[in-house]
Amino acid sequence: MFRRFESLIDPYVAHAEDDTPPARLWPFLRAWTQPFHRLFALTALVSVVVAAIEVGLIAYMGRVVDLLSELSPAELAQRHGTELILAALFVLLLRPAVQALDVLLINNAVLPQMGALFRWRAHNHVLRQSVGWFENDFAGRIANRIMQTPTSAGDAVFQVFDAITFALAYVVGAAILLLDADPRLLLPMLLWLLLYGVLVRWTMRRVGPASKASSDARSMTTGRVVDAYTNIHSVKLFAHEGQELAYARDAIETTRRTFAAEMRLFTIMDVALVALNGLLIVGVVGWAVLLWMQGTASVGVVAAATALVLRLNAMTGWIMWALSTFFRSLGVVAEGMETIAQPIQLTDAPDAKPLKLTRGAIAFDAVTHLYGGTSGGVTGLTLRVAPGEKVGVVGRSGAGKSTLVKLLLRFYDPETGRIEIDGQDISRVTQGSLRHAIGMVQQDSSLLHRSVLENIRYGRADATEAEVRAAAEKAHAHDFILGLQDAQGNKGYDAQVGERGVKLSGGQRQRIALARVILKDAPILVLDEATAALDSEVEAAIQDTLYGMMEGKTVIAIAHRLSTIAAMDRIVVIDAGRIIEEGTHEQLLARAGLYASFWARQSGGFIDTESNAAAE
Repeated sequence: MFRRFESLIDPYVAHAEDDTPPARLWPFLRAWTQPFHRLFALTALVSVVVAAIEVGLIAYMGRVVDLLSELSPAELAQRHGTELILAALFVLLLRPAVQALDVLLINNAVLPQMGALFRWRAHNHVLRQSVGWFENDFAGRIANRIMQTPTSAGDAVFQVFDAITFALAYVVGAAILLLDADPRLLLPMLLWLLLYGVLVRWTMRRVGPASKASSDARSMTTGRVVDAYTNIHSVKLFAHEGQELAYARDAIETTRRTFAAEMRLFTIMDVALVALNGLLIVGVVGWAVLLWMQGTASVGVVAAATALVLRLNAMTGWIMWALSTFFRSLGVVAEGMETIAQPIQLTDAPDAKPLKLTRGAIAFDAVTHLYGGTSGGVTGLTLRVAPGEKVGVVGRSGAGKSTLVKLLLRFYDPETGRIEIDGQDISRVTQGSLRHAIGMVQQDSSLLHRSVLENIRYGRADATEAEVRAAAEKAHAHDFILGLQDAQGNKGYDAQVGERGVKLSGGQRQRIALARVILKDAPILVLDEATAALDSEVEAAIQDTLYGMMEGKTVIAIAHRLSTIAAMDRIVVIDAGRIIEEGTHEQLLARAGLYASFWARQSGGFIDTESNAAAE
């Protein structure tokens, strides 16, 4: 039975990916909950039926009281025995069945699937954001919003059907019941309802913003705490535990203050609600007793009115809490939308087609990209790399070398100019096909918190274990991998490497990253300080592997260790975002320019990148 209800909605159903999700709350919720709309209607209907049954039971109890006061036991049994038995069967059988349907729809059909759908779509949307987008926020805050927004959306839906729909139907039913008993009994209830509405509006107008502020503060706290944990080596290295505590305390204190302000609203609400409920009880019950004393109302009417207002008295706090939870949850959703509803800035063109790589020619044509639109990056850079050519790129720190690579991978789009591969503008091809054609090893290659096998296989998902091991052997990683063991007892290729590969040395991480790229075997190869984390002995051992990887590929290699690129077909020197020299190693030395000065200043084969810093 549970599985039947849990399978009514597929949370992973195919949907159109919207690069610009609705920026306003209600359109956003309407769009993301579209698969649930029919189910919502059914759930609301069942909730109304449940409320109608509850009001009907109170009305029927009033009838029973009248029958008891008017008839002897024998007359009651003779004239109404069958009716009472049917009523008892209704309460014992049909009422629980309707209640069961109600909770099955809410708890099993809606909530689990809705949470999964929101997390799935939010994660999908965020993964499509550009690298630059991630660089502008805390990973912890992004993850926190993805996790808490679906929960809060589910809470809001739960309150709608478990409380708000039920309460509205109950109040309408109560009004009809009082109106039928005596229209005058409706007057105190209407007055109470008016004042209750004023209190609800006052509370809800403040709860939403207060909840959003509290949620913002929680996300900030999570972001700061996760930032410290992610960079725990730096924290320990510089002995900054105290500084990190102070940094986190500011956020925690902001969270405390915003949460305290939110709780003040609920205190005011609770005190005002008790006073209003007193007015409801005295007004309706007192008036019913007065009507009975005047002979215009029966004992059953007084009993039904009393039961009704006592039930409403018990419900009002629950309703108010449900409403406040509803708006509080919407506040959290609104805060989460600041992440999961942000437009995708770097998108595939509407008519984008997969890259058709035939030769591997690369062309940068008057490309300019400045970070923040003002500084850094490259300016008017033009560079052509022939198919199969190996080009080394050197320059001081901040000269624009890494920017060149990020633009080639389309992590950013240039402000002006264009980049082509085999004559195809990379902004007109799909990003996935572009990056599939490029293999890259970075200076700081972070690994996923998964096994060694999974990390290497990231290069090619369909690779066999034998192919993974072969790639590891070429990267001179196989031997040390066999000796790995994690805290759970996993060994060798099954050992977990820790977050960002923290359980491995820098050289071990780099060799696993090399194995991953070897396995990928992309026709274009980018090396960004690929051997910087390796000691001289290991570097010498894998140089042949690197040159073997380059065979038949178009290569762009960034290096400070000039010995690693001296044998390249051509070397390009970048300074202040522009190419100022290019040629072979011998030609550049003969020119006695910036490259020659780098070579002359080398210590252990590295460029002295800090020299002449004023020229940057």
